[in-house]
Amino acid sequence: MPSGSLFSAVAEVRRPRTVGGMTDDTKPMGTGNAIILVVDRDPHIRELEAHFLSQAGYSVVFEQNGPGALEQTQKVGPDIVITEILVPMLDGLALCRRIKADPATRDTAVLIFSILSAGARAREAGADAFLLKPLAEHALIHTVQQLLEARSSRLTRTQT
Repeated sequence: MPSGSLFSAVAEVRRPRTVGGMTDDTKPMGTGNAIILVVDRDPHIRELEAHFLSQAGYSVVFEQNGPGALEQTQKVGPDIVITEILVPMLDGLALCRRIKADPATRDTAVLIFSILSAGARAREAGADAFLLKPLAEHALIHTVQQLLEARSSRLTRTQT
């Protein structure tokens, strides 16, 4: 983990899912260039995160479980995956490890969000950032912006 990581600079947060009227969770909502995959089992948290992220101009895709999130990461190629730890079938830490182990998805930034005080476990799993719940709009948007900037810099360096 590089120095100046987002583990020491973040506050509290978590995940939403379908926003009213959305019938297909695999289609991005919002109009931004950056695509964010939100993985959370709680529909209220998904809605709240979706609102914050789409208001900030990001496109948002949703999943409720780890295997679905892994498939969407490979299919959609999001810029960031935001996952809580306690998602069904493949927890957020295992999901992060799988994303980071796959050469096709390893450059995807992973933000783990949890009510559990698990920043060290998230770092060990390869997460790029960790936020502790409850959801705080400013912390979420600030962390997403930092992850996108870091990812852009990293990709630019590897292309030159």
